[in-house]
Amino acid sequence: MKNCCWTVLLLITMAIGAPCQERPAQWSAAPAPGKAIQPGEKFSVKLSAKISSGWHMYSITQPSGGPTTTVISIPKMQPFRLDGQISGPPPLTAYDANFEMNTETYEDHPEFAVPVSVSPNTPAGDQKLAIDVRFQVCNDTTCMPATTEHLRVPVSIKAIKAAATPVGKSLEQKGQVVFSAPLPDTSSSSAAVEKNSKEISVAGLSVPRQSMGSFLWLAVMMGGLSLLTPCVFPMIPMTVSYFVNHSGTGRRSAVNTALLYGLGIILTFTALGLLLAIIFGAGGVNKLAANPWVNLLITAIFLGFAFSLLGAYFIQVPPALTNRLDSLTRSKEGTRVVGALLMGSTFTLTSFTCTAPFVGTLLVMATQGNWRWPLAGMLAFSTVFAVPFFFLALAPQVLSQLPKSGGWMISVKVVVGFLEVAAAMKFLSNADLVWRWGIFTRQVVLATWVGIGILTVLYILGYLRMAHEEARGSVGAGRLIVAMVVLAATIWLVPGLFGRQLGGLEAFLPPEMGAISSGAIEGPRSNSDAEVHWVINDYEGALARAKRENMPVFIDFTGYTCTNCRWMEANMFSKPEVSRELKRYICVRLYTDGDGEIFQRQQSLQQKTFGTVALPFYAILSVDGSVSDTFPGLTKSESEFLAFLTKR
Repeated sequence: MKNCCWTVLLLITMAIGAPCQERPAQWSAAPAPGKAIQPGEKFSVKLSAKISSGWHMYSITQPSGGPTTTVISIPKMQPFRLDGQISGPPPLTAYDANFEMNTETYEDHPEFAVPVSVSPNTPAGDQKLAIDVRFQVCNDTTCMPATTEHLRVPVSIKAIKAAATPVGKSLEQKGQVVFSAPLPDTSSSSAAVEKNSKEISVAGLSVPRQSMGSFLWLAVMMGGLSLLTPCVFPMIPMTVSYFVNHSGTGRRSAVNTALLYGLGIILTFTALGLLLAIIFGAGGVNKLAANPWVNLLITAIFLGFAFSLLGAYFIQVPPALTNRLDSLTRSKEGTRVVGALLMGSTFTLTSFTCTAPFVGTLLVMATQGNWRWPLAGMLAFSTVFAVPFFFLALAPQVLSQLPKSGGWMISVKVVVGFLEVAAAMKFLSNADLVWRWGIFTRQVVLATWVGIGILTVLYILGYLRMAHEEARGSVGAGRLIVAMVVLAATIWLVPGLFGRQLGGLEAFLPPEMGAISSGAIEGPRSNSDAEVHWVINDYEGALARAKRENMPVFIDFTGYTCTNCRWMEANMFSKPEVSRELKRYICVRLYTDGDGEIFQRQQSLQQKTFGTVALPFYAILSVDGSVSDTFPGLTKSESEFLAFLTKR
């Protein structure tokens, strides 16, 4: 078992290390004046590249038809623009037989002067100038893929008048800098749209209607799998025997006792979901899901459950508690009704060793939805968990036909343990995404999942065995079929390591690096979305631009860790017809689950204007800022979403 745990940890470490390749070129930037800049003034920014020995970078004047030219640009939607020609050191020129042309390269430490002018209307205060550098480096034997470096330069804008006050503010978040115009106070900013909000059918509570179905199906599956675990399945005959012996006379009495017992199980599990809903509420659950510390805690819980299922240790409820409840059910302290209810609660607690990983997984997944999810999920889970006991109590003779407990149950636990490790990577990548580490990227998560899939196949086929297991005989048809299914799924994941989109699975993967831009405008997220650009966290700026260009506004209320948001961005916005329609709007993406004042204000804007905090949520505003239409939640119907985009 220890060897297996070390193998899993080594796998994660190797996956992390895979993309952490050498960076032969390091960039830095600084404003040349070193003083405050007046609105409308022109100034210069110095860019420096530190190139490792033996490597070279192609020049900014490299002729077309050859290697990648270094391109320095200033993204739009910020109060700065490129104002003149970029100057740099004279490049080294040499004939390249591969390209059959002269190539221009830089080595060592080239520096560039970038002329920049600031908009005359820029408010006083500290700003962040975004500069993008697209470049490629090579040595004598290999080339690194062309990449884009996103640089952020602090610029101090001085006031024109003494009475001027800074109204712009930089939003910084662990490596992410977004220039944002001030978001209006929601108590007044929504006034323009509040008059129309009553005419909108705001189905805030029905937003996750489709994803809720998937979540309930997950809860049903979890309840069914829990019945197959070693500490639950063998208790079925003993529990049904209790029904028969304590139900009094008559079939009706046995049925009533079975119903009460199942109710005890349902109430115990559902109480957990209700408690979570009461504590966190609707908006609180979204904040909980996006909090990086909470995601790290969830990761630790998943890994703890995983190693428990893999046999490293066992999770148990304190014996004193279970013994006390058990004694109450067998004494005269309670009636038959109370005894049956307590017996259900007792069974729930005694089965905690095996059901805790399933319940924990379900409650964690519930944080991705609104406050009804934990309650509905635990109700579905516990109902499926309790139903077999009810029916077996009605037909005790069926017990003799049930398969005996044995090694197959341990195998179920181990396979689920591997799945728990895979689930942990999703939440670890959530923390990475919010903090902008750039470690647990899409490729790292996929590499880990592929490795886990390989380990699972080896385990099912008997090539890998836990320390607490006995040697297995020949592989049966059932194991072979399961192994083939897992292997097929693993092979399907492999192309994703090289950039291929994986459809619905993209919702559970972190976006590509750069998909959440560090600038005020976000570039395309896919090739088919090549001309759709998004204004990020700048609601008022998007409205102002819409008025200038006489275009409607498309608002995407989204979240850093919103699974359904990722699915829509990867699978719906990238569709050619949808992308074509989005180009007819000023598209603004407002994150509501981050940690900071602007995220709270954007969530408040969504809640007060549209009556919901559920994600994702889409709205169309006319040029004057009034609400034209809304679209709640995820949809997999392209025609439905196109109808929303074209209805104006």
